[in-house]
Amino acid sequence: MISRKANSILVGFSMVLLITTTVLAADNQLYGTWRLVSFTTSVVATGETTDIFGKSAQGIFIAGRDGRATFLIVSDKRPKVPDLAKLTDQERAELFKTMVVYSGKYTFDGKTLKTRVDISFNENWTGTEQVRHVKFVGKRLILSTVPIPDPMTGKLMTAVATWERIK
Repeated sequence: MISRKANSILVGFSMVLLITTTVLAADNQLYGTWRLVSFTTSVVATGETTDIFGKSAQGIFIAGRDGRATFLIVSDKRPKVPDLAKLTDQERAELFKTMVVYSGKYTFDGKTLKTRVDISFNENWTGTEQVRHVKFVGKRLILSTVPIPDPMTGKLMTAVATWERIK
């Protein structure tokens, strides 16, 4: 017969093993390179949805086994500047407004992806933790933000990026 202490240790070890196995399975589902399918924002109060970077926005999300994530999303209407040496301030501003780029160490528990940003297109994000809710639907990965104020209107909104794994 097994002692109570040994039984408690065995149960504790089993729980750690179960949690570790669950987290590793979740990580395996996330690892890889993903192509953007859509990127929308929704106003919380009205449900109004906008393709803020256009219907044909492009993007790449890479979740590495080393615990680093990189996100790049660009608008479908980015200006093509003929001569970078002659780039105007207006063209620079337009290029900045039509992209989101950041990278950093991440953790993933199967439901929430947290990226500690160490480099970003927007220096205000550097040093922050970007939190995304995660859902897997078929072969798609859906990342969504918590409600946040829209920087242009101040209205509460959520952003949703839908991705497909690149094979």
